Amino acid sequence: MAERTSTGLLTMMLEPTPAVAMTLPAEVREKLAELELELSEGDITQKGYEKKRSKLLAPYIPQIQGVDPSLQIDNRIQASPQAVLPGSKLNKSRAANTRDERFRSADLHTEAVQAALAKYKERKMPMPSKRRSVLVQSSVEACTPPDTSSASEDEGSLRRQGRLTTSTPYQGHGHPAVEHWFNRVIQGSSTSSSASSTSSHPGGRSITNTTAHAALNANAAATALADLMAHTQLDNHSAPPDVTGLSERSSLHAERSQVASVRGVSRSYNHHTSVMETADGVPVNSRVSNKIQQLLNTLKRPKRPPLREFFVDDFEELLDVQQPDPNQPKPEGQQMSPLEGEPLGVVTNWPPSLPAALQRWGTTHPKSPCLTALDNAGKSVYTLTYGKLWTRSQKLAYTLLNKLSTRNEPLLVPGDRVALVFPNNDPVMFMVAFYGCLLAELVPVPIEVPLTRKDAGSQQIGFLLGSCGVTLALTTDACQKGLPKAQTGEVVTFKGWPRLLWFVTDGKHVVKPPKDWHPPIREASNEIAYIEYKTSKEGSTMGITVSHSVMLAHCHALTQACCYTEAETITNVLDFKREAGLWHGVLTSVMNRMHVISIPYSLMKVNPLSWIQKVHTYKARVAVVKSRDMHWSLLAQRDQRDISLSSLRMLIVADGANPWSISSCDAFLNVFQARGLRPEVICPCASSSEAMTVAIRRPPEMGVPPPGKAVLSMGGLSHSVIRVDTEEKLSVLTVQDVGQVMPGALICVVRVEGTPYLCQTDEVGEICVSSGSTGLAYYGLPGMTKNIFETIPITLSGVPISDRPFTRTSLLGFVGPDSLVFVVGKMDGLMVVSGRRHNADDVVATALAVEPMKFVYRGRIAVFSVSVLHDERIVVVAEQRPDASEEDSFQWMSRVLQAIDSIHQVGVYCLALVPANTLPKAPLGGIHISETKQRFLEGALHPCNVLMCPHTCVTNLPKPRQKQPEVGPASMIVGNLVAGKRIAQACGRDVGQLEDNDQFLYIQDVLQWRAQATPDHPLFLVLNAKGTVASTASCLQLHKKAERVAAALMGRLNTGDHVALVYPPGVDLIATFYGCLYAGCVPVTVRPPHPQNLATTLPTVKMIVEVSKSVCILTTQAIMKLLKSKEAAAAVDIKSWPTVMDTDDLPRKKISQMYKPPTPEMLAYLDFSVSTTGILAGVKMSHAATSALCRSIKLQCELYPSRQIAICLDPYCGLGFALWCLCSVYSGHQSILVPPLELESNASLWLAAVSQYKVRVTFCSYSVMEMCTKGLGSQTEALRLRNVNLSCVRTCMVVAEERPRITLTQSFSKIFKDLGLSPRAVSTTFGCRVNVAICLQGTAGPDPTTVYVDMRALRHDRVRLVERGSPHSLPLMESGKILPGVKVIIANTETKGPLGDSHLGEIWVSSPHNATGYYTVYGEEGLHADHFNTKLSFGDTQTVWARTGYLGFLRRTELTDASGERHDALYVVGSLDETLELRGMRYHPIDIETSVIRSHKSIAECAVFTWTNLLVVVVELEGSEQEALDLVALVTNVVLEEHYLIVGVVVVVDPGVIPINSRGEKQRMHLRDGFLADQLDPIYVAYNM
Repeated sequence: MAERTSTGLLTMMLEPTPAVAMTLPAEVREKLAELELELSEGDITQKGYEKKRSKLLAPYIPQIQGVDPSLQIDNRIQASPQAVLPGSKLNKSRAANTRDERFRSADLHTEAVQAALAKYKERKMPMPSKRRSVLVQSSVEACTPPDTSSASEDEGSLRRQGRLTTSTPYQGHGHPAVEHWFNRVIQGSSTSSSASSTSSHPGGRSITNTTAHAALNANAAATALADLMAHTQLDNHSAPPDVTGLSERSSLHAERSQVASVRGVSRSYNHHTSVMETADGVPVNSRVSNKIQQLLNTLKRPKRPPLREFFVDDFEELLDVQQPDPNQPKPEGQQMSPLEGEPLGVVTNWPPSLPAALQRWGTTHPKSPCLTALDNAGKSVYTLTYGKLWTRSQKLAYTLLNKLSTRNEPLLVPGDRVALVFPNNDPVMFMVAFYGCLLAELVPVPIEVPLTRKDAGSQQIGFLLGSCGVTLALTTDACQKGLPKAQTGEVVTFKGWPRLLWFVTDGKHVVKPPKDWHPPIREASNEIAYIEYKTSKEGSTMGITVSHSVMLAHCHALTQACCYTEAETITNVLDFKREAGLWHGVLTSVMNRMHVISIPYSLMKVNPLSWIQKVHTYKARVAVVKSRDMHWSLLAQRDQRDISLSSLRMLIVADGANPWSISSCDAFLNVFQARGLRPEVICPCASSSEAMTVAIRRPPEMGVPPPGKAVLSMGGLSHSVIRVDTEEKLSVLTVQDVGQVMPGALICVVRVEGTPYLCQTDEVGEICVSSGSTGLAYYGLPGMTKNIFETIPITLSGVPISDRPFTRTSLLGFVGPDSLVFVVGKMDGLMVVSGRRHNADDVVATALAVEPMKFVYRGRIAVFSVSVLHDERIVVVAEQRPDASEEDSFQWMSRVLQAIDSIHQVGVYCLALVPANTLPKAPLGGIHISETKQRFLEGALHPCNVLMCPHTCVTNLPKPRQKQPEVGPASMIVGNLVAGKRIAQACGRDVGQLEDNDQFLYIQDVLQWRAQATPDHPLFLVLNAKGTVASTASCLQLHKKAERVAAALMGRLNTGDHVALVYPPGVDLIATFYGCLYAGCVPVTVRPPHPQNLATTLPTVKMIVEVSKSVCILTTQAIMKLLKSKEAAAAVDIKSWPTVMDTDDLPRKKISQMYKPPTPEMLAYLDFSVSTTGILAGVKMSHAATSALCRSIKLQCELYPSRQIAICLDPYCGLGFALWCLCSVYSGHQSILVPPLELESNASLWLAAVSQYKVRVTFCSYSVMEMCTKGLGSQTEALRLRNVNLSCVRTCMVVAEERPRITLTQSFSKIFKDLGLSPRAVSTTFGCRVNVAICLQGTAGPDPTTVYVDMRALRHDRVRLVERGSPHSLPLMESGKILPGVKVIIANTETKGPLGDSHLGEIWVSSPHNATGYYTVYGEEGLHADHFNTKLSFGDTQTVWARTGYLGFLRRTELTDASGERHDALYVVGSLDETLELRGMRYHPIDIETSVIRSHKSIAECAVFTWTNLLVVVVELEGSEQEALDLVALVTNVVLEEHYLIVGVVVVVDPGVIPINSRGEKQRMHLRDGFLADQLDPIYVAYNM
């Protein structure tokens, strides 16, 4: 029972208003209670329950005054999944006529959607969180704290009450039924506090395009439901009144509060956190984890049948191809036979061409009205007579041919194309220009008026004009004045347009022709008469050519089909430049001397009723409209009392092929039947630019069969099969016929894809037409023309059905009973998702039916598909109203997803809401779909809300990899031997004979020896930010400084004590280091805290001091003050520092005796570093290892006392420390030290020093290289003028513990090539915690090589070499040469067996300078023992190796090294700890990050990590915050496309949020911790469903 109460008991009876203060009698309440019980026990069906309950309540409900009885049909929410809201028949007595049954369809779709939603017991989804500043218009409600939700219950009741009592104003009027009906329209379409507020300004953007799906809510249960759905999401407010008398509130509260606790709380409520457990059962106190938990919960529900779990270990990861469902419907009918229209009648006295008709009427009936133009107030501005049209067109024709010339050549010759640029409110000038061109035998190309240089689609129009060779544009004076001008005063050249001359047709240049000049009036020929533009689904614009004979034949066919007679009056609401507006309102009208009343779009916006008023005023016989115009007039109709539509014999609905036109027609008839509109005059028609009019419902006087209506199963349609269904079903599409085939035309339906086979009778296909009145070609596009205009349909046996070619109409449909044509969609709106077809218009209809008019603007919604990972994905973009709160919009979005999923059985990939009025507009209202799609893909849509659901709709991911049982190490070796592959191992050259200082085992002895042998030899030179020398040290100076430190330590500390050295980079640090060695202490170098950022940097200092068990801190006076300052106290406990000594002014003391370590294996120093995974690891370096390291580097880089090297590295750990503090002392060369921090104020410092000192060998870090590329990229010229010359550099090595960053090193080389940097100079080094220097390019040896590997193979731990530029290729650069004395082998991470050449495995290293172990405080050495001494499980099982924790491979190259051997190159792929295990594969974060950074220009940096199996992508946004949400879809797309992974969470943050360590490596784990603790202050967090 509790299961049902959550929605079942929320009975939405009307709130008792004062007028309706009534209670149900006790016995009725008792009976209701019994019914409830029966239903809950299952003794009665839902339907039976509904019936009995309605019967019980019936006597009491009609007492509610002013409310239409159909509103009271059971307003409960159906809890049982099968329940469908009963579609109430409209209780309106109507003359029985053939069409009666059709009007029930009115708003079935809305009901269906609401019922579908009722099935989803509020599935909670985590709400995205957003920084306040991103809210486009932040509403008051959006800021209320979480427990008082944005609309309280009583506010809701007020709202409902208002809506239901608005009918009172109409009670006294003459048509109560109509008024009630209309009141329902408003309720269905608006949930504003009073119905009148929506309709009072119909011209506003609020009521736009296309008909109301919500317009006629035949049953308000839907609206009530919509309301209720809104309330089920509120937290615990008072439950709605319990009319049943059963008090079950307690269970209701329980259900609700539980919902509340999992609620996504939006950004402003940071205080409201709750402790939840993560999937691993770890309690995490954070809002983020709440959301991720919800996200996981939504993912746990199985969405689709699970993928068949088998994995073919084939190399090309195959995407999972969706197997067709064996039960899917298949067509079973006969093959269709082509359908022929009635023959074209022979008309006596029919003019031989259109100009001939104009001539006839212009001379015989010059006073006859041809066209009446209206202004924005609806007043008639001008009536063009046939006489005027004839004379003015003649004038224009004469002028164009004779008065325009360039260099005495006429500018135009017959057959030239001319652009017609006329605004929509000037039909008169357009008509004169059009016929003027026809008379001059020029080809008019009517286009839209370009308003700005960057109109949506305007560039494409430019391409069309260019390809048509247009050089002249005709326009009106007013329009020409309004066009944007260049400085010269001429009209600007629009983007993509050819250069045009603009000619004003109503100016003084148009002259009267001489008496003897007559335009050539010929018979209609096959020459081009005009070109109509059309925009394709992709946004490209084509010109469709129409010949004179086709134009004439089409007029003839329309005249016959519509029974046009001479001098009839016709109202035209459509665009007169193209399609039906042009055919009926400009061409056929002149053929028949008809009078056209042209209603401009601007007038319709101000007064949607204008066309109806004009029909009434002019007693028009025919009106040509779109369903949108009918819908608009419904919303405004109650202001009119005295209009009559009885004069209409035909109401042509030009977009009758649109699936939602039927509800407009029904609704319109419903209201206006009382105003004289006869049901049979509504004539939907179907047309396309290519085929012109395809079919039209004939006027009643033609004696045609009654109109048809089909209720089709959406499921069937998605498989292109027609299955008739009942209206009670949720997923049905109700369509009306579009009448009969045009006279003289032959129609057939062919398969959409592939060979044009005829369809079966119960199959949907593309309608094709063969007749004398279809377009001829796409201008200048012969290939496309052949496909579209010259299709030859064939029977299933392969025989062509006719010898004449057919034109594809791009309409999808079928031929129904009585030879009626039905259209169910357009090719443009077709979206094929995993083999099933969906129509964009149907999806729009479903989205709009969710909460009609309340949330998004009608008609401001775009649905299209984008191709991601080899399938179409559906994207819905809508404009939201400015007053919508975050909560509202998120709720609306989640319900739209559910509705589309229920009704179309297809997942929506992305749903985006943009602020009102920001989508690109099509010329006459509506949305420019292709432009919207373009913006979406370019990341220029700037949505204010985004919901991505890749988890539910991407079902073709490759199957997860299942780990195969590993091949044993022995068979591995055997396999390699058999295959002739060598085992992957390599070594640097032998460390040969000892040289003079190589006999020293201890580095401190070397310093003493140098101080005696070469006391004044300069060892160090430190530069400051200005590039001047800050300090220097010779051998003797360094020795003396070290002695003073040793003297200060010796009395106080014991041998072997650990001492922390906290110094800025400089000579002091080096001297103190040697001082510690002299005194027998173990130095630990620590980066000093940053004075501006103590809170984050000081704890690290404290941690290293504690973990290293330092008994004393040596530092400078300034830092000593800082460590004990008040600010420091806020970050750490300053009382627990060990002794702090400053070494600034030490007395000059000599020490009697230096400390001599008993063995070289003794600990020399500790090297602490924070790894990329955020772990602080200290390694122990013995004296022997220290000397061996220096020796290796000396040999590799050929370092001698005469050399100088420049070092721009941090001196605190790893190779940076060794180069800075150890190598100069050991080898005697001079080191020019450039502290990297100084580059922040002077980016050119390092390169200027290299150039000044003519350094051959230099070292830097990636962060330094990045500073130089970013900071100096544009300044190379200035540097050259300052004589910076880098041609001296032989090797520039980047010190790194990661895969070489090829793009960075290459761009560095490229930028500084101009300053003489050799492209071969830049290389990288590789070291890690177990061995700080494994590879280093050095001065000799071959250049580093680059190979390209298949990224997909890497995920399976395999290396597959591919060519450069092949798909999925990843460049890897060798990490320098292996150092002397170093041996490297590649081992299998699991079996610890050796691997073959070019196999991916862990890099193991053996060398005299390996560290001896981790130094940790908790004695966890046991855990990591195998990092430092591990042995192969097979093969050479004696050698002791250290595991680096990095994946890589060795490859023997064709190059030879110094010893003449073939060179083995080591390629580092990435750290093992950092890899992400997803879908059974191993991913390296850097690869995903590289893809993401490429996806949008505003992404400055990116980092990825996983959390509970979700991939989290954090991107830094370098741009305005409104771009933040653009990134969500692009990031999701690129990761899916390139890595076959679904992103779980996208976090958009400010630049600089992703933490980076001193080597410039991203600290992804720190970032992860910050994310989970909610400390990133993100701009936006999107949870992909």
